[in-house]
Amino acid sequence: MKEKLSLIKNALGRFNAKRAVNSEKYKMTNILLTVLFPVFIVFMAEINQGKYPSKFILFLAERPTVVLFNVFIASLIFYGFVLLFRKGWIAVVIQSFIYMTLSITELFKFNTNGNHLIMTDMKLVKSVKSLTSFAYIKITPMLVTYVAIVVIYAAAVFWFNPKVRMKISRRIVPSVACIGVCVAVVMVPAVSTSVYSFFNIDQTEASNSFKLNEKFDNNSFLAFFCQTASENFANQLVEPENYNDNTIAAMMNVNVEDQTSENFEKPNVIMIMSEAFADFRRFEDQLDLSEEAYSAYDAFDRAAAEGYKGTAIVPTFASWTVRTEFELNFGLPVRSLNDPNMPQRELLDREQPTIASYYKDWGYSTAYVHPFLSHFYSREKVYSNFGFDRLVFDDDFEVPVNYYGTYIEDKTVFNQIEKMIKDTDEPLFLHTTTMQNHQPYDQGEDPEAEMDNYLQWIGHSCNDLEVFLNNLKEIDEPTVVFLVGDHYPSLKGENSVYDQLGINGDNCSVLYEQPYLLWSNYDLDYSSVPEENVSAFYMPYVIMDLIDAPRDSFIQAMMDKMKSVPVYSTNYNASSDRDEELDILTYDRILGDIVSSNAIPEELRKTAQEANE
Repeated sequence: MKEKLSLIKNALGRFNAKRAVNSEKYKMTNILLTVLFPVFIVFMAEINQGKYPSKFILFLAERPTVVLFNVFIASLIFYGFVLLFRKGWIAVVIQSFIYMTLSITELFKFNTNGNHLIMTDMKLVKSVKSLTSFAYIKITPMLVTYVAIVVIYAAAVFWFNPKVRMKISRRIVPSVACIGVCVAVVMVPAVSTSVYSFFNIDQTEASNSFKLNEKFDNNSFLAFFCQTASENFANQLVEPENYNDNTIAAMMNVNVEDQTSENFEKPNVIMIMSEAFADFRRFEDQLDLSEEAYSAYDAFDRAAAEGYKGTAIVPTFASWTVRTEFELNFGLPVRSLNDPNMPQRELLDREQPTIASYYKDWGYSTAYVHPFLSHFYSREKVYSNFGFDRLVFDDDFEVPVNYYGTYIEDKTVFNQIEKMIKDTDEPLFLHTTTMQNHQPYDQGEDPEAEMDNYLQWIGHSCNDLEVFLNNLKEIDEPTVVFLVGDHYPSLKGENSVYDQLGINGDNCSVLYEQPYLLWSNYDLDYSSVPEENVSAFYMPYVIMDLIDAPRDSFIQAMMDKMKSVPVYSTNYNASSDRDEELDILTYDRILGDIVSSNAIPEELRKTAQEANE
């Protein structure tokens, strides 16, 4: 063993000695490898995510300044690394790994759901194992070839061994300067705007997913990734200018309608946010789908005929379920938070004034049910502050768990809800976010027939919903059920149904309109439910009004706001003005002092009244 180790050690010694000779012997080769690397890695990252070299060559011919910007940024990063680590191969390996990892992630993400990679997606890196269950991951010969080319380049740099012979004291300042300039370009708005303008980077504000994709077409991958990151930093939520106790008190100075009558029966309230539930029948003239496919919604229609069907405007498309979930759990618009993809990450670590907390105050038992991993989106940690007495995730179900496709079927969720209603002495308020109809939609007779497979699952979900509602009729407890889809389904990026429909950034508002169902197992008057479209964050107040629940000044203020501003959504209508009151109230309850909670101190009310006189 010692002899083998000695042989290996001697071989490595000779190998490194040869590399040391190469550093001096092949100086011109080393210069070329070092100078050309930023260009090389930019080209490889772009070609890989775009799949075909011809596609990148056309982009280079049409938008050369954008590619020049990518090389500029890559050069800053690379030479910063070279000066920091002194050895060229280390810098090459690190940057190659970063660029190709991002490029491969962009390739898979767009192929999976038609959305492009942005920096805020990196917040889900801890959940990468969970994300692989969503994605269409296909290792192609082209992908293997592109990665192999990058590995060969890195191996060549390792062999020829370019080095920087400057002392650390002379290297550290220029290294920090290179990295610092790169950071400033991305994170400092004044610098970003000027640099992007110089290189003709598209900085158009993208108000919806389709406009974002159009921006990608103009900037391609690397510049798009940088520019959207800059946009995110510039769009950080700040305290509204007029946020103070007096302003909040003025907003809360409303005439609270008396909803504390004996009509409040405290029915069970079940809020179902159905994963990817959407009604494609509105496009039946444009889509070549069979009558059998459209019959998937028959059970939903029968349920709607017994209750009420309306349209809610959801704040997201194809992904970022937690946007709609936030609006339903808080009764607040994500637009007021500047539309973060993961609004729950904006929250302070404290007890939150949620919709569940209201029901808890009214004597309800409260629960959240989600048939997926508790750590995804940090739900278990974050939602423990939402006023739920109980959180039920995939490992916590008390009924037999069955799957339909990739995920736990809706029937299992409905069975769990029925059990919780029967086992709970108090009236139950429950929010569930289902998973059955989440992509990928490649499980069916034809794996490539995404829409057929999707509608098959929707039909299965609707049928199970009907059974669930019929079972509730047999339970001797008044129960109200609300169901809405969180967003239209994610479909593959190339030649998807949305491409066939000609959906773009200017006509995509229809994809934020989601049908909702209100249903009860007892006589309920739906005449108070608004007939017009309303944003999803108003729906908890619609339900409260429907069941004659008590109102405080905040609930009343939101009910009044629903009449004056029924829809408040950037994705649905970016041209609409910001609403200062909604923005201030949202900030107050998310990051502020929760001045708007329940009773208003008399001195603040008096001050507000004086200000209004």
